[in-house]
Parts: sequence; structure tokens; C-alpha cells
Amino acid sequence: MSDIIYNEDRTANWGKLSRNYHQKKKALEIIFKICRAILLFGMCFLIIQPLLDKLSVSFMSEADLYDSTVVSIPRNFTIGNYYLASKLLNFWKSLTETFFIVMVSSVLQIAACTLAAYGFARYKFPFKSFWFFCVMLIIVIPPQTIMASLYLNFQFFDIFGIFRLIRGEPINLLQDFWGFWLLSATGMGLKSGLYIFMLRQYFRGMPKELEEAAWVDGCGKFRTFIQIMVPDASPMLTSCFLFSFVWQWTDSFFTTLFLSNREMLSKHLGSITEKLTSWWAATNAISGAGIASTAPVGYVQAMIATGMLMCLAPLIILYLIAQRAFVESLSQTGIKM
Repeated sequence: MSDIIYNEDRTANWGKLSRNYHQKKKALEIIFKICRAILLFGMCFLIIQPLLDKLSVSFMSEADLYDSTVVSIPRNFTIGNYYLASKLLNFWKSLTETFFIVMVSSVLQIAACTLAAYGFARYKFPFKSFWFFCVMLIIVIPPQTIMASLYLNFQFFDIFGIFRLIRGEPINLLQDFWGFWLLSATGMGLKSGLYIFMLRQYFRGMPKELEEAAWVDGCGKFRTFIQIMVPDASPMLTSCFLFSFVWQWTDSFFTTLFLSNREMLSKHLGSITEKLTSWWAATNAISGAGIASTAPVGYVQAMIATGMLMCLAPLIILYLIAQRAFVESLSQTGIKM
């Protein structure tokens, strides 16, 4: 009888301990979820809050900018800032030209980087490690350090003296998009080393049996690359293309070097302060209102914020279109790299 009572007490104690354990585990899971939600909310707020501030300022009138009672919500809502920013940036013409040049450049850059990455991932050739080390140098060395060399090479562009022999002088590839595109097509564009590294790691993670099966079925190496490897790597290619497009869209270094006579958004955005000052002085001179010829600091900052939002809008739209492939590439990168 005592044994039965002992076993019942023991079973009850075990049940009580089990319930306590599960309650503690559930409480810890709830606390973890709350902490995770707070952390994610804080990180998202740190990223989004500056954009929300700029969005709020872009709809404020000049009076709201100097009103201490106006914080985030404009009192005098206006879209005049966007009309003026569009005029200062020459927005629609700059948008069209920037989109065309950057789109072609990004496609050429990703095509060149894909070929280079596949070669590093699958083929053996002399000094392979040395050449890949040179690719890593493209990532490490800032492009500003080779600015003088780039300028001289593209100002007096010649291939083994062929152009000098035919035309009597080298070709000037500056001041136009041909030099900009040539740099991308040869795998030397902005951040090309990073794209080669990412794609190389992706191709290395793909099973070689896919290529071997294609070769058995009669596919050549180039056809295997185009029909088997490239479609499978489309998520990573999408990510690299988005990175390339975004970085070239906002780049000012290569834009200043190669495209100084083109209507580029990044170039106009960098000079929006000077253009606003000139517009302000000309407007006040015509009206004869006796207002200061220099635009107020707050109004200048509002126009800069408005111009930045107008330049970012196409990038946000592009990301929304390619969001699914971009997220898929990030998840697969974690598995295959």
C-alpha cells in the first residue's frame, strides 16, 4: 500500500515539475519574442526615420520650416517643393538619360562578372589564385586612387597603337557614355570585384553533376553555361544587378569622370544648392522684393531632402518589382556560400 502511495506521489511530483518546466519555457519564449520584436522595431525605426523626416519636410511650406510648433506633420501642406526640385534637377530628362545609361551599364557589368565568376569557379588556368587576388584588390582599393590613370587611359585611349595608326591620334572616351560602358563591359566597373566574388561562390556551390549531365546530352560548354548555369543562378544575378544599378544610380565619381556633359540625376543632385541659390537670387531680382539674395538654410535643406526623395523613388519601385528574387537570392546565398 505504501509503495502505491509513494508511486502516486512521485508521479504527481513529476507532473508538477513537467508543468513548471513547460510554463517556464513558454514564458522564456514569450520574453524572447517580445525582445526580438522591440529590437527589430528599433532597427527598422533607425533606418526608416530619416526617410520619414525628409518626406515630412518635403511637403512643408517655408513658414512651417521655421515654426517650432511644427514637428512631423506639415501645417501648410504643399507640393511646390517637388515642382521646384523637378525644375532644378531637370528631372524628367535626367531621369530618362540616367535610367538608360545605368541600365545598359548594369547589364554589361553583370554579364562580364558572370563570365569571370564562372571561369574562376569551374576552370583551371595558370596563375588562377593570382588573378583572383587581383579581383579582390578591386574590392579593397578605392577607385579614387586610380583616378589619374583612368583619366589618362580614357583621354588618350588606344589599343596597341591601332587607333593612332588609323586615325592619326588616340580616341577620347571621356565626356560620353562609351568609356563608362567599356569599363563595365570589361569587368572593371564600380564594385565589379564584389559581384565576381558573390557569383563565384554561388557557382562553386552548384553540383557539377548538372554540367556533366548536360555534356552527356550533347551540350557544349557555352550552351551548358547559358541554359543550365545562368537560369539556376538567376536569383543571385538579380541581387547583383540590383546592387549594380543602385550603386551606379547614386554614384558621383564615375559620373563626374565620364559623364560630365550628360544629364545625370546624381550630378544635378550634388549641385542643387548652387542652382537653388541662383534661382532664389534671380527670382528676387525680378520681383524686386528686397529679400536676401541667398536662400535660407532651412529652405535649402528642404529642397535637398525633396531632391533626394525624387532620386530614390525609382530605386524603391525597382526593388518592389524585384523583391521576390532578391529575398530568394539572400536565402540561397546563406545555404550555398
